[in-house]
Amino acid sequence: MSGYLRRLATTGAAYTAASIISKLLAVALLPLYTRYLTPSDYGAAEVMFSAVVALSIVIRLGVIEALLRFYYKEGEVPERVVSTSFATLFWAGLIATVLLFPFAGPLSGLLLGESDPQLARIAIPGLFVLTLSEYLLTIFRLDERARAFFAVTMLSVLVTIPVTVVLVVPLEMGAEGLLLGSYGTGLAVVIGLIAYNRRRLALRPDRPLLRRMLKFGLPTMPAELTLYPMSCVDRILIARMLGLAEAGLYSLAIKVSQGIAVFVRGFQLAFPPLAYSIQDDEEARRTYSAVVTWFVAVTSIMVVFLWLVAPWIVRVFAAPEFSEAAEVVGPVSAGAALYALYMVLLVVLGRTGRTEYNLPATVAGVVVNIVLNLILLPEVGLIGAGISLIASYLVVVSLMYAFTQRLFPVPYEWGRLARIILVAAVLVATGEVFTPEEGIGYFAVRLLLVAALPFLLLVTGFFSAEERRWLLLLTQPGELKEKILEARAVGKAAGEGEVADGRGRPGRRGLPEAVEVEQWDEDLRS
Repeated sequence: MSGYLRRLATTGAAYTAASIISKLLAVALLPLYTRYLTPSDYGAAEVMFSAVVALSIVIRLGVIEALLRFYYKEGEVPERVVSTSFATLFWAGLIATVLLFPFAGPLSGLLLGESDPQLARIAIPGLFVLTLSEYLLTIFRLDERARAFFAVTMLSVLVTIPVTVVLVVPLEMGAEGLLLGSYGTGLAVVIGLIAYNRRRLALRPDRPLLRRMLKFGLPTMPAELTLYPMSCVDRILIARMLGLAEAGLYSLAIKVSQGIAVFVRGFQLAFPPLAYSIQDDEEARRTYSAVVTWFVAVTSIMVVFLWLVAPWIVRVFAAPEFSEAAEVVGPVSAGAALYALYMVLLVVLGRTGRTEYNLPATVAGVVVNIVLNLILLPEVGLIGAGISLIASYLVVVSLMYAFTQRLFPVPYEWGRLARIILVAAVLVATGEVFTPEEGIGYFAVRLLLVAALPFLLLVTGFFSAEERRWLLLLTQPGELKEKILEARAVGKAAGEGEVADGRGRPGRRGLPEAVEVEQWDEDLRS
């Protein structure tokens, strides 16, 4: 394996592991939090967390995105890029905190529909903490110090959990405890990282360099600002229109659907290098088509599973008063799968270099999301938010498909894709209509429906002859091992031709910086 692939595997594994562990711990703590927090408390905290992430996108001015580019740019001094970006984010975060703090009451009313400013007074300093924590973790990635990144991330999680539990359980601080536990321990980690990196940081930016960085970074903000609201604006609208309790139920449904997010995160790390390493356009088109087919197949299985067994999952991981959250887990999971498909199309768009087409697609999605939520929430409640999420991502995916097909046509396997979607829809409908949502017997029936999906795909002719041969190899472990080793050897040989960048490092192409950092926001917030 080439040096680039080794580094990709190491850093990718560290980042993915940190994301997976943090999300698993977030789900594992649900039984505790939901028994000591009311749905209203949980909803208020989640709305505030989402608002902090959205505002952080604004106050960082695209500097982290520029840091990821300028650190490796020929002609720039890496250490000066680091010190200038820190100074900019330090002062931007501090000034934003000072300016917003007197408006804690109005902000609370805007987001939560109530004038109590206490939660906002805790969340506003969180802007400073979140922004600097993102930046300081970025330094580890720039240095490709995967172990340090993983260690610091895990240390932060392991410190945050006991502090938050103490604040929520024995001290009974409710939503305030969640926010204080997260941002209080986050501040301690930020202070520690500043001390550790003190020789590389500064409080005075290099102004000419900063102008160049802002020229690159600021244009990334619109796309990022439209991308993130797709996953948080519904919680704010629910809080205002239905109440904080309903926002808490919806937030719990999002947590239950984290399995898809973890799978997508790992895929995001693996697919871009593969996608961009294929030099021949025709081969790339065939590969992208196959990837989309199998990606939809895997995510469809996950959606069917979460949709059908959600009532039992919620009963295990949440207090009884959160049981209604199960109704919206299915639609939220389907929305997460569509978001994952959007990320695949974004990589295809990245091959063309025309990433500006991402903005109109996400803007249209946000508009559809907001309009449908305003229409549906008063009529059908939380289900309306799930429907709005699915519809908005369908709009985004459709527009991205239209843009990519015009710039880089891919012969997608529409017949196979239709089989996957139709089979998944039939199984979900069968489970919802004919099997009640309680009892161990019906739980077993729904699991059988999930297990039937691959079998039905086989019966309907989904698998090609070559794929059926690979499936048969599962019954012959020795021959399967030989095939895998052969595939690895081919991949190793293909990887030796990497193109180096201006600093002698193997070339690295991945997701656009704005999208990658948005994913980081979600990982850190979890």
